[in-house]
Amino acid sequence: MRGPFVASAVFGVAMLLAATAAGADRPPGAAVATAHPLATQAAVDILEQGGNAFDAAVAVTAALAVVEPYGSGIGGGGFWLLHRESDGHQSMVDGRETAPGRATRDMYLEEGGDVRDRDSLDGPLAAGIPGTPAGLVHITEEYGELGLAENLEPAIRYASDGFEVGKHYRRMIRFRLDALRDSPAAAEVFLDDGDVPEEGHTIVQTDLALTLRRLAEEGLDGFYRGEVAERLVEGTNEAGGIWSYEDLQEYAIVEREPVQGSYQGVRVTTAAPPSAGGIGLMTMLNILSQHELRNKPQAERIHLKVEAMRRAYRDRQVFLGDPDFVDIPQGRLTSMEHAETIAADLSPDRATASEDLPEPDMGGDNTTHFSIIDDAGNRVGATLSINYPFGSGFMPPGSGVLLNNEMDDFASQPGKPNAYGLVGGEANAIEPGKRPLSSMTPTFLESDGRVAVIGTPGGSRIITQVLLGTISFVDRLAPEQWVARPRFHHQYLPDRIEHEPGAISVETRRALTAKGHTVRSMLRRYGDMQVTFWDRDEGRMDAASDPRGGGEARVTEH
Repeated sequence: MRGPFVASAVFGVAMLLAATAAGADRPPGAAVATAHPLATQAAVDILEQGGNAFDAAVAVTAALAVVEPYGSGIGGGGFWLLHRESDGHQSMVDGRETAPGRATRDMYLEEGGDVRDRDSLDGPLAAGIPGTPAGLVHITEEYGELGLAENLEPAIRYASDGFEVGKHYRRMIRFRLDALRDSPAAAEVFLDDGDVPEEGHTIVQTDLALTLRRLAEEGLDGFYRGEVAERLVEGTNEAGGIWSYEDLQEYAIVEREPVQGSYQGVRVTTAAPPSAGGIGLMTMLNILSQHELRNKPQAERIHLKVEAMRRAYRDRQVFLGDPDFVDIPQGRLTSMEHAETIAADLSPDRATASEDLPEPDMGGDNTTHFSIIDDAGNRVGATLSINYPFGSGFMPPGSGVLLNNEMDDFASQPGKPNAYGLVGGEANAIEPGKRPLSSMTPTFLESDGRVAVIGTPGGSRIITQVLLGTISFVDRLAPEQWVARPRFHHQYLPDRIEHEPGAISVETRRALTAKGHTVRSMLRRYGDMQVTFWDRDEGRMDAASDPRGGGEARVTEH
């Protein structure tokens, strides 16, 4: 992929019009949208060196681990949704974290049965075994054109040279200040003399650069064995963690078949369990396909979407977990028959109280997303996380690796909500080696010569954001509208509609309340959606980055 950039936009949209015939089999260029300009630049560098979308995805993942430490990192995990254009191969690379071998079902419970919330959120006991480093190696070796050292070079450079603190970094670090102060290694890197750094302060991560170099030179052994592994295990356990060398050595990437379905003629390819996102998204779309949304008043459209959300999140609680540990009736859950069954009591006039839903009869701004389409038509949608902002806040000394707190995504006590208010069931109980359930929902959309890659961070709100983005695609709105439109959300429990400022008018709020809904306006906007788009018929590439964040969208020409 060679040639100058013909369009770019920070906090916005980029578009390329091709001088090629309509309906071309190959894109006229490439499109990249990430949550940070330096990560977008990393993708650009790799594509210009002859790398493909998969190489660029590795470069972006590593770069975000450096410059967006509140959202992701090599101490975390994620899902990479892949499409190879040459043979149509599609896969989800599951790099989700796993519970340590010494983890137990009741490890966060007091003797009386109450949950010790902070133990699953702060410090080394909250951390699962990271999967992101293994994902970087796997994608490079199985799908890339370049070597791991080339793909990691931008991230290593950013870690060595440093990046400047911005407003969003300062907001996130205030939220996790106490946890970071409790970890001397993390405090030294991310704080300024124990306090929030000023804007423009440079964050240099020398130890992380060394760890990334070892990964680049030695592959899996550079992280999961040897000196880095020793520092991770010893540092974690000296501070109260429960990791072992075997936990690291036994970690393995899993490739899973994506969840697939259709809505209004749009082919949907999305994340498989242990993501709850793909099944949840298809359940919502299947319910909505039974109703005509166009030309209805806003209150009626929102009501129907909310009732679909409510029922999909109910299924999440009851059925979903790590498919290597629990039997998930995936085909049944994504079927139209199931959607018709669970929506049989859906009234167009009244809200269904979540507590009144019958038992099914089956007989986290602290995450990141990027979207890439290269000039061969390969595409990657990846959603990555360390869970809470800055993860657990803990960094094993000498490693430069900020650890996740994904153990909070398990059901520490089935039936009780986690940090995002999500209620987990038995299927998501803690077990050694198990992957916690996730809401991450990287998704491909295809219809009538149009192709999109879409996804977003947002904790429990990820799935509903992707739902609203999918409907925008179906309605043939422009990508910049998908990422910018105000959002609303319902997740079964708590039983209320939450919405961004400006998403629901006063008149619509009254109409929804009259239907029996509880409606709450949030104080701030949420999500950071990243979209790439290829119009095959018009030979046009678009990319859009959510104006809520500080990302960048770019397109290139051949």
